[in-house]
Amino acid sequence: MAVTDSTSPEMRRALAPGGTLDALPDEFDVLGARYSGKVRENFTRGGERLILVTDRVSAFDVVLGTIPFKGQVLNGLARFWFDATAAIFPNHMLGVPDPQAMRAVECTPIPVEFVVRGYLTGVSDTSIARAYERGERTFCGHALPDGLRRHDKLPESLLTPSTKAPKGQHDISVSRDWLVERGLIDRERYDVLERRCLALFAAGQKIAAERGLILVDTKYELGVRPDGEIVLIDEIHTPDSSRYWYADSYPQAMARGEDPRSLDKEYLRRWLVSQGFRGEGPPPVLPDEIRAEAARRYIEVHELITGRTFEPDVEPPVARLRRNLGLSSR
Repeated sequence: MAVTDSTSPEMRRALAPGGTLDALPDEFDVLGARYSGKVRENFTRGGERLILVTDRVSAFDVVLGTIPFKGQVLNGLARFWFDATAAIFPNHMLGVPDPQAMRAVECTPIPVEFVVRGYLTGVSDTSIARAYERGERTFCGHALPDGLRRHDKLPESLLTPSTKAPKGQHDISVSRDWLVERGLIDRERYDVLERRCLALFAAGQKIAAERGLILVDTKYELGVRPDGEIVLIDEIHTPDSSRYWYADSYPQAMARGEDPRSLDKEYLRRWLVSQGFRGEGPPPVLPDEIRAEAARRYIEVHELITGRTFEPDVEPPVARLRRNLGLSSR
């Protein structure tokens, strides 16, 4: 029975308390200075960063709980895409010592999220689709034509940057001029990075299309290495940072006025919206069936993109990390 089946032994164990990686005990602090993000635990020491990808899931900038095997999927896909696109845009990856861990060069983050959009879609209040439906015809400094429908392909892919809000606060979509006026980035650097991000997105769309998927939009985070080179950091083209649709059913969905079939976190966002949650107030508790279905979609993206069957490591994650990172011998 496949691990993606909610009744499989692997999925049942992962759904049970302790089956997913949520928090790390204090003993891991020997790995370096810790910074906890919404999904990742980061440890910095000696010019390197160790990134432990938990199974936590966030939406609308709120941490909601955990999704089985999510950290392994994200880490595996980041590794795949970093390898596949290194010639287009270098990255910070040094090695992968555990299914949920990555060693990386310590970089100085650029305080901007580089969001590239290829389609008029999204359910959050900051999405391009919601802005368009409110009658706005300029988004992040880009003029939009009349007559577009939700989920239509944009005339061209657009870089629509956003702020990087502290954990617990909401990002906001902004324009190049907004960032330049506030000194967050200079105009020349922005223009160079815009070209590079659009080229990277085009390469990602080409690879996804070869796998029968549409890479709809994505978010890139960039940093400056100690040698001054700007590189990709964090993750790339994962179901957390990107939207994916099935290419074969997209035309039929549009003809029927339906949402395209998706393989990403949008499934979870839509479920939250159906429960009346868009990021304000207490979030609903994720039922196991929603967690299992989200896991199935994450795993399917991993298998389609990499071309390999996903073989999860089902050992208790804290014990496995402790051994693989050398803590068990300390």
